[in-house]
Amino acid sequence: MSADQNGQGEQEYVTSPAEETLRERDTELHTADEAVARLCRKFAAGGTEIGEVLCYSGPGGMGKTSLLHRVRRLGKLQPGCTVLFARGGERQRNEPFRVLRQLLQPVLGSLPEEEKQEVFGNWYGIVGPAIGLVPPSDELEPLDPQGVRDGLDFVFTQLAPRRAPLVMVVDDLHWADQESLSWLAAFAVRSRELPVLLVLAYRDEFDHKTLPLRHQIESIAQHRHELRRLTPDTVADLVRAELGPHAEDAFCRQVWAVTGGTPYEVVALLREVRDQALEPSEENARRLHDLAAAARGETLQHWLDKLGPTTLRFAWAAALLGTDIRQTLAAAISAQGPDQAEESVRQLRRQRVLTSQPNGRLEFVHPLIGTSIYLTMPAATKTAMHGIAATAIENAGGTMLAASRHLLEVLPEGDDAIVRKLRKAAQEHLAIGAPDAAKRCLERALNEPPDDDIRAEVMYELGCSALLTDPAATVNQLTVALEPENGLSPALRVDATFRLSEALAHAGQLTRAAAVCHEEAQRTPQGPGRLRLEAAHFMWAAFQRDEDDAVGRSRRLEDMATALTGRDSAERALVAMQAWDLTLRGGSAARAVELADRALVNGRLPAELRWTGTIWGFELPALIGLTLTYTDELIRAERLFSDAIMEFEVAGWSGAHRGFAYFLMGLVRFRRGFLLEAEDFLRRGLRISERIAPDLPLQWDIVGVLADTLLARGRVQEAWELAEQYRFAPPYHETAMVLPDAPTLYGKLLLARGDRARAVEVLTEVGRQLDARGRYNTVWAPWAGHLALALAPDEPEEARKHAQDAVDRARTFGSASAVGAALRLQAAVTDGPVAVELLEEAVAVLGQSPAGHEHAHALVDLGAALRRSGRLVDAGEYLYQGMELAQQCGADGLVARARRELAVSGLRPNRLRTLTKDALSQHEWEVAELAVRGLPPQRIADHLDLPLSLVHRRLAAVHRKAGTGPEGLAAALGLPDKDSRTGDDG
Repeated sequence: MSADQNGQGEQEYVTSPAEETLRERDTELHTADEAVARLCRKFAAGGTEIGEVLCYSGPGGMGKTSLLHRVRRLGKLQPGCTVLFARGGERQRNEPFRVLRQLLQPVLGSLPEEEKQEVFGNWYGIVGPAIGLVPPSDELEPLDPQGVRDGLDFVFTQLAPRRAPLVMVVDDLHWADQESLSWLAAFAVRSRELPVLLVLAYRDEFDHKTLPLRHQIESIAQHRHELRRLTPDTVADLVRAELGPHAEDAFCRQVWAVTGGTPYEVVALLREVRDQALEPSEENARRLHDLAAAARGETLQHWLDKLGPTTLRFAWAAALLGTDIRQTLAAAISAQGPDQAEESVRQLRRQRVLTSQPNGRLEFVHPLIGTSIYLTMPAATKTAMHGIAATAIENAGGTMLAASRHLLEVLPEGDDAIVRKLRKAAQEHLAIGAPDAAKRCLERALNEPPDDDIRAEVMYELGCSALLTDPAATVNQLTVALEPENGLSPALRVDATFRLSEALAHAGQLTRAAAVCHEEAQRTPQGPGRLRLEAAHFMWAAFQRDEDDAVGRSRRLEDMATALTGRDSAERALVAMQAWDLTLRGGSAARAVELADRALVNGRLPAELRWTGTIWGFELPALIGLTLTYTDELIRAERLFSDAIMEFEVAGWSGAHRGFAYFLMGLVRFRRGFLLEAEDFLRRGLRISERIAPDLPLQWDIVGVLADTLLARGRVQEAWELAEQYRFAPPYHETAMVLPDAPTLYGKLLLARGDRARAVEVLTEVGRQLDARGRYNTVWAPWAGHLALALAPDEPEEARKHAQDAVDRARTFGSASAVGAALRLQAAVTDGPVAVELLEEAVAVLGQSPAGHEHAHALVDLGAALRRSGRLVDAGEYLYQGMELAQQCGADGLVARARRELAVSGLRPNRLRTLTKDALSQHEWEVAELAVRGLPPQRIADHLDLPLSLVHRRLAAVHRKAGTGPEGLAAALGLPDKDSRTGDDG
């Protein structure tokens, strides 16, 4: 039985035969009663975050299953309560998501279509195949396991309130498949957030992979019970209840001794004693040892004597299937017709081996019986029947997902058909987000072994199976697959080399990633394959922190890309590389954008360069987006990064890929000055990076930009603490370049904290290293301007020299944000009227850029400089504008600074958002008075000798601050309107 639901589709509860063993379980029963009652009571009172976790553990036969039957019955008796049930299977641990399918498939599959759409949202294509509602996609694209888990989180979070109160019961958790157990362990941590009671039972038989998950569950369980063995007195009571009050003490004591007080074994032994009509006397106590062994079914002869060969063969088939047994399938495996199978089932029921469930499936009365019968199977019979089972499942229309666990048990015989089926099963496993299961199938396929002409292909597939989850395993397998003696085809050699380099790069081994592509390219004939490897070599080299010949590589890349037309994916890739390389070198931003455009089709990624593509990976489109990010094409970059997030979500990729997409979106929002949104995206990416592994290049990228965002918001101490928490300090990552440049960001942090000496040291070394590599971009690495700030108090001339160098490089690059930011920093180390001129130019240039925060900073700097030079009226306008823009950006520190400057100027900074005339600057008053007189914007511009665009901007500020449109402006400002005037003042 997979689900018990009151209301629709109600199923009858089946009493467990083992419930008679619930002796000495008063505490455990009371806990269960109270937990179910509490859940339903709190839900009825309007509670939603009321979940609990209840665990029962102990050896086999201690009554855990009986306790869970009790919990299920209690749940069913509660009005409106939904009960979900699943059981792990000893021989089904290799079926991915099997336990979750038992739990969720019945209730999710029965949802009305409209409600199903609400529950699944956009996750149906990800979660549906995993829990068996739909087959995997025809494309069989690999799914990220974390994406499937995230989808399950979403679906269950939507389902639980709709079917609350909800009791979720899992028996034999120690036999749950890895995929289901991983999700259950994660869900247990957040179970309090939902109206769900999670009840788990298990033995102490977890393997080394799953044991940490058990500890995770137990660490947050509100109630834990370890079931103890029965006492001799309780066993004696059971003996006399079963055999009569005349049972002698010595006999009772021996029953306890040979069973160890295990409830299941006590009941089974007493049943055997009764069947043998054995008198419960001291004289017969010596026979109990043999009878106990027979009751446990430890021997083949025992089951032959009890069932006979025909029925035993059906029992073997049932044991091989595990739980949730289909009679027709067991009959096919045991080669029995319908009538014979029916007779076998009748006999197995009489012998209390099998029981029927309301859904028509069969189940062992106790898991220990199934284990006992399976262990008595001769090895040859077991192997043969697993092979028959795989074929029977396939013939019955089942998927290779279901058949593959049986194929894993078949002895290798060099059968090409087995290899073919295992490869197909591996594809299906990957398509539901179960790479570990795919790996098992492919490893078994290699052991078959396959023919020599496809062996290398299987090795290649094995290497690729862990690409999303285990880069180290991918590296090992693909390295072996690429050995010359394995005979990989030329096309697969190119693809295997690229994927090997991708896995190396994701593991932070960028130097080796570039090297393997370069070496393989030298062995590959001219053509698209070689071009792809050469492009990959350039790509991984571009991401390296240190490179022996960066200038030479840039020259070679330029020579190669110049001759290309950009018609195929490899040529587009090289053009994209050239665009990014030109950006890092601080060449022409306009030229870099032109090259990036050549890599796109109508401004969008071509199909072969999509974010989830397997030919190039996500790094290549990322480089195109980064080029646009650092050349002020921020809206276009944001569109690309939005596509990345969407593609990764649709594909179910929730690991490093989505984390990197959040980083990119956070970076572009930071560049636009949307600091709150940037912080949100970056923290989301940081959470993903934390659950993958520490010190990944991704984590460094995110922490760097997040720290920069916090600095921009004025939260210096928080930025420093973040850097310390994630060890964002020298020596940084060994091989990977951080985006933006990590040492520059670290220097900015030191400078913000007031450690100028250390900042000078760090930024000077940054400049030396980047100059040696020919990287002069002042947006990606604005080290020179910040070094100037650090040097200014002690070495003003040296400071001005570095500031001028930064401006010169920014002008060479040519983007407005680069030039404006460099001018602002140059002004900070310059005195008097020259500083004002630099800031005026910075404001003008930044006004044409999308860099909102940088523009706000320049406005406030200019206002402060004008205030110091005595131009208070002009200072006020720029300070108000800068403060308002800083508020829009979320730059609280800059807002506070602007307010201080306004206060020193004698203005009223606290009135920025008031509805009185005091909120307006002098320049805004001028345009407001003329507007109230009825002059249109063009005549106002002519009258004041101002650009029309500036008039529009000031009018917008007037209406925003006054809180009204043109009709109510005069009243809001206390001015006479045009109708009360005589004549035309214009």
